[in-house]
Amino acid sequence: MELEKKEVSGREKDEASIKLLRKLREQLYSSDASDRRRAAYKLSWMQEDGLEILKDTLFGSCPIPSRNAAAYGLRKMRGRMKKVALEILGQGLKHRDNSTRGICRNALQMLGQKVPKIPKMAAPKKPPVSHLAIRELPDKNRPGRRVVNRRTRR
Repeated sequence: MELEKKEVSGREKDEASIKLLRKLREQLYSSDASDRRRAAYKLSWMQEDGLEILKDTLFGSCPIPSRNAAAYGLRKMRGRMKKVALEILGQGLKHRDNSTRGICRNALQMLGQKVPKIPKMAAPKKPPVSHLAIRELPDKNRPGRRVVNRRTRR
């Protein structure tokens, strides 16, 4: 007896993909490095949905290992999303967070892209140090107080 193949409706397909995306997002924040990488790789095959999750992870306030995994997923993007992933990594070079900039820089270098050098921020110039002698000021509360040297006191 043969079972009929059931057509999957659009709503069931959406629910299944939402569950899968939620599961992969949780794995992206996992403490196990191989789970994070596998999740990022699977997200790289999911076109727009995966790209959005990887982008949010890279630019969000996430742990650095999760951001590294997101950059790995962006590096592994294929097809029409490859160019968009490279643009996202390029945007990461201008991000305000130092770790995100470093992660994006390394990811672009691994892809063989030319990465411009990051100019170091100029520290504000400090005023020159004067070498004046330090003097003791008399205490205003006790006028006339004398400091007695013990050796000359005899």
